[in-house]
Amino acid sequence: MLKESELYAPIKTYFEAIGYHVRGEVRHCDMVAIRPDAPEAEPIIIELKSSFNVTLLLQALDRLKLSSTVYVAVAKKKATRSSHPVSGLRQLCERLGLGFLLVTFYKRKAPFVEAICHPPGWVEQAEKVVYNSKPVRTSKTRAARLVREFHARSGDYNVGGTTKQPLVTAYREKALRVANVLQEGPLRAAVVRSRAAVGDAASILQKNYYGWFERQSRGIYALTSEGTAAIAQYANILAQLPGLSP
Repeated sequence: MLKESELYAPIKTYFEAIGYHVRGEVRHCDMVAIRPDAPEAEPIIIELKSSFNVTLLLQALDRLKLSSTVYVAVAKKKATRSSHPVSGLRQLCERLGLGFLLVTFYKRKAPFVEAICHPPGWVEQAEKVVYNSKPVRTSKTRAARLVREFHARSGDYNVGGTTKQPLVTAYREKALRVANVLQEGPLRAAVVRSRAAVGDAASILQKNYYGWFERQSRGIYALTSEGTAAIAQYANILAQLPGLSP
């Protein structure tokens, strides 16, 4: 059976091809896309499911509190007597103010993403999705948190639609930078802040949210066994973090 996470790569490619930066699993959203040349524009939120169902619609409707531009994305399946026609699902999405993306998977070629419909106010022009109407009412505070988390991440280290896996959030990125520096041995918080290039390194060390650090004396911290294990667990992420010494 197809996993939700398998939809992530083709949907990401679809939005990157029209000029968006994409991140997976941002503040409970499966995918978030933002145009780098229009930072003031609303983010696009995409919710993934292997099949079209009520749970997907409820998730998408909740995401409308964060952005007026929300898509649902599902895999195309063989038609059966009990399956709903795409035209009917399109009408439902249009009524709810949602976009609808359908992904067709093939055995010998790349998946194909088809935009069945776009959220209100969006049209495709010259292979670009353009917004041309006023957004619906959203929670400005929650929307701001979403965008802030998106930009605070240095890269896309999560696959949207995955479950039961720790997410690499902006905070975890910073904690990994701090842990990486402490591999050298116990250091003062000020030294860690400078070498890790993490402004709130002292706060991260003091709060010790993940249990990776221990205070050895006033202002001096070291890695715990959990911190050493985290270095190994996230070695592939550390290798991708920009500006990080190996």
